[in-house]
Amino acid sequence: MEKIIVDGKEFEAWRIPTESASILLIRAAHGFIGCGYFDIATANRLNEHVGIVTGVKTFADMLEARLVKCSSCAETVGLRPGMTGREALRKLS
Repeated sequence: MEKIIVDGKEFEAWRIPTESASILLIRAAHGFIGCGYFDIATANRLNEHVGIVTGVKTFADMLEARLVKCSSCAETVGLRPGMTGREALRKLS
């Protein structure tokens, strides 16, 4: 686990290496953004605030990438496909 600062706020960032890639997650106070390894159907079933970005290899990539999916619960706090990971973290903090 790493601590990263985004727009003056601290977040927990997790990288789990796999054989061919890494699973990436940045956790905010009220949810997280994750890479394409995460399943929105599960996030919806568990009422989690989750945004998904794809094609990322680093935490910096995650901040600039656009959400491709977000859970229904996350939409209630303003997350939308197309917003950046940075924008999503602001809404989830």
